[in-house]
Amino acid sequence: MNQTRRLAAILAADVAGYSRLMGADEEGTHERLKTLLRQLVDPKVREHRGRIVKNTGDGMLVEFGSIVDAVRCAAEIQQAMKDCNTDISEDKRISFRMGINLGDVIVEPDDIFGDGVNIAARLEALAEPGGICISRTVHDHIGERLPYSFEDIGEQRVKNIGRPVHVYRIRLDAATTAVVTGVARRMQNRLRSRANLRPPSRSAVGGYAVSVKAEPIEGK
Repeated sequence: MNQTRRLAAILAADVAGYSRLMGADEEGTHERLKTLLRQLVDPKVREHRGRIVKNTGDGMLVEFGSIVDAVRCAAEIQQAMKDCNTDISEDKRISFRMGINLGDVIVEPDDIFGDGVNIAARLEALAEPGGICISRTVHDHIGERLPYSFEDIGEQRVKNIGRPVHVYRIRLDAATTAVVTGVARRMQNRLRSRANLRPPSRSAVGGYAVSVKAEPIEGK
């Protein structure tokens, strides 16, 4: 049986501390996350010619035809998230961790599979809240094409991957991050309102799914 395969830049992301945020305020977290996805993440992915493969739980899996597009999109989302969180109390902030890898993937209508996808998910797990980790392959392909600086954190042993993965962190700062448009400020006002005015709630929400754990992966 012939399988559809292609080379893709893979971005895996999840919300840091999602269980804690939901435990403290299910409805508020749910609404703020929907707003972020609708007004920031989805438009940025489209702008950089990406495809959201799936949303489940507390993150997302996205594929790009270009490594440069994938890294630029991730950096702009993270910088905009930082701007949006400026006036949000730390215990209510929604922050993504992101990992980016390049790999040959098996393509199905609603999912992608392969070692490259699994590594992207492991890179995401190594990232700090608000941070981005990339593989050496991604770093080498970027070269001088983007104005970001990188921190080489060396080879890392990650769960269920047989070989060490050489990892770099992208440093996001005012000097190297691409300019983010006024969408961040508009969202900041909406998120501040929801974070400060909505009382905590523990009622069930019916499960809006936004994360992506790259499948199949065990034990993240």
